[in-house]
Amino acid sequence: MKIAIIAPPWAPVPPNLYGGIELVVDRQARGFKDLGHDVTLFTTGDSTCPVDKRFILPTSEGRRIGSSVPEARHVMFCYENVSDYDIIHDHSVLGPVLAAYCNLTIPVVTTVHGPFNDELRDIYSRIDSRVSIVAISHSQAKSAPEIKVSKVIHHGLNASEFPFKKDKGDFLLFLGRMAKEKGAHIAIEVAKTLGEKLIIAGKKREVWEEKYFHDYVAPHLNEQVTYLGEVQHEEKLQLLANAKALLFPITWPEPFGMVMLEAFACGTPVIGFAHGAAPEVINDGQTGFVVNDVDEMIGAVKKIDQISPADCRFAVETYFSQDRMVKEHIELFEELIKNI
Repeated sequence: MKIAIIAPPWAPVPPNLYGGIELVVDRQARGFKDLGHDVTLFTTGDSTCPVDKRFILPTSEGRRIGSSVPEARHVMFCYENVSDYDIIHDHSVLGPVLAAYCNLTIPVVTTVHGPFNDELRDIYSRIDSRVSIVAISHSQAKSAPEIKVSKVIHHGLNASEFPFKKDKGDFLLFLGRMAKEKGAHIAIEVAKTLGEKLIIAGKKREVWEEKYFHDYVAPHLNEQVTYLGEVQHEEKLQLLANAKALLFPITWPEPFGMVMLEAFACGTPVIGFAHGAAPEVINDGQTGFVVNDVDEMIGAVKKIDQISPADCRFAVETYFSQDRMVKEHIELFEELIKNI
């Protein structure tokens, strides 16, 4: 099968720093190639994913994320060069819209990585009869019942690429961008109540992220609560492997949360609020705990030693594996091609 993958233009594939979508794209591209498929990744020139690559933008456009001009140039270039492919898997927002109105004869699949807010519901409801939509969790799909979702495919990782550590360090970990809905301030409250060390790492490039950090995080930083900024991939892996638990106190319906799988792969349990996909990802009592409020999160930290690091790792070696994720995509692709 000849597969064209279109990545967003905002970060290289794989990402150097923040970039959950780009990490997923990288896993898929490698997985498709490993199965013997002919894969071309349409991305930016600074990407290093080891598949054939094509680009018009020499570097990623993270500083202009969301701007229509770089995304338009990127997706126009992509769709001008995909006529001889069997299937197109588009991870951008603008690309599937362009495809829907171009009357392509090639099947186009798009994965929706963000929540179905009012704007995206309007967009996808207009194109779901011409573009096949993949949701990344059942929670995400159920939030927009009016949109035709072709398949729900949970993300997956290759566990062997992550360091497994059975004996943990003496700190809790929060990994995520500095936004109120991500809950770093809640992680701080939990750690301070328990007298536990907390390490925070995450993106704060945007004005609103800086403001949240200034108002909710910075006042609490000391020897107990530390902020490392946006860390490189290898440092992130060491943090995940050594943490006694990853705190995931989201207060919004997050469609997935790749950091949970990364923690599991390192043998680290996750304690998350019961929002979005967290109850689909965390096996309560097996790979962590699903809780409803701060008090329950505090209680879960107290019993975190009940969770086996080996069970966390096993979750990624089995269901949340890259192989399963890739296989489910290939099955969808084959079905769509057969029904042309």
